Amino acid sequence: MKTPLAIISLFLVIIATSCKNVDKTALQAKATVDTANFTTVQWLDTLLSIGTINMGEKAQVKFRCKNTGTKPLIITDAKPSCGCTVADYSKEPIAPGAEGWVTGAFDSNKIHGGGDIHKTIIVSTNTPNGAYKYLVFTGIVNGAPGDKVVIPKEKK
Repeated sequence: MKTPLAIISLFLVIIATSCKNVDKTALQAKATVDTANFTTVQWLDTLLSIGTINMGEKAQVKFRCKNTGTKPLIITDAKPSCGCTVADYSKEPIAPGAEGWVTGAFDSNKIHGGGDIHKTIIVSTNTPNGAYKYLVFTGIVNGAPGDKVVIPKEKK
């Protein structure tokens, strides 16, 4: 008798948890089209540099934004331009006058070759006139496989 009760309880927990995720996704989708609740945003950072790192290292960037409107700012998504970067963002609505963030975790192990990098994170928000914002970070990755340092021999 305890086994069926445990299975039913587990099933109910799974349903309750999945409903919360659906509700949040639905609210985020609604935020991008609900013009009555659009706000404005000022991106404090739109272009950052990770500097120079060696192949195999990881770097993180943090872009900041400020809600300059009168309604809560909702970041609905942040998508990196490639698989070498994982994006995260403020999940809770950002109050008028408050700041939020978008981060990018870059893994140089997931790129082919080194050299200059130019990566983009595309952010969507509940703002009018182009709710998408392109955040960019750049840098240099040294020591890619196949990189060779050639030292000329001295003539005798």
